[in-house]
Amino acid sequence: MNVARRLEQLAALHALPPGAAQALDRLLGLVSSDPAAPTTVRDPAVAVDAHVADALVALELDRVRAARHVADLGAGAGFPGLVLAAALPAAEVALVESNRRKCEFLERAAAQMGLANAVVVAERAESWPAGLGTRDLVTARALAPLAVLVEYAAPLLVEGGALLAWKGARDDAEEADGAAAAAATGLVLGEVRPVTPWNGAERLHLHLYVKVRTTPNRFPRRPGIASKRPLRASA
Repeated sequence: MNVARRLEQLAALHALPPGAAQALDRLLGLVSSDPAAPTTVRDPAVAVDAHVADALVALELDRVRAARHVADLGAGAGFPGLVLAAALPAAEVALVESNRRKCEFLERAAAQMGLANAVVVAERAESWPAGLGTRDLVTARALAPLAVLVEYAAPLLVEGGALLAWKGARDDAEEADGAAAAAATGLVLGEVRPVTPWNGAERLHLHLYVKVRTTPNRFPRRPGIASKRPLRASA
């Protein structure tokens, strides 16, 4: 695959701003060359779809395009956070990552991409007091089950804000737990959208939850509790 041509296609498809394709090309180059890049998908010819196209598909949602204060949880190698920062230059994107080595990679990547709107937050989602009630969009990809993601996101969101979670095949039990967590934290499920970020992609879905009321003061729970004792439908 010609990576530069594919990035140009994606830029046209998603109406990316000038310079975004070049910034994303630099990100793919760093992922390929930096031994500390926290991903197993390093080949730019593969990563351009598996990482970049997969992140950009979120731009199909008007809420994503309109977001101005974004938090990407478990930002890892910067997918989708760095990609969305390149696509949405008017948005401030917080890359929330607790692992120091991953944070260092994110800082190098943001600098190489020339992104002035991306900031690395070296915290767990539950331990970021400055983020409480400040985000109109929270994103999470390959991080945790839906119930855990909902609990992480809810305290960070303004009322009317949204959580967007990348998932594969739908799972009734996971979605039921997500609904239970949403009910407990002030969110509701907005939609589950099937997406095809690249030709041949199968069973991929974006789960959108919207914050409709104030999150109870007992959230966020202590770090680690959401994953150790997740809110469940059976409870």
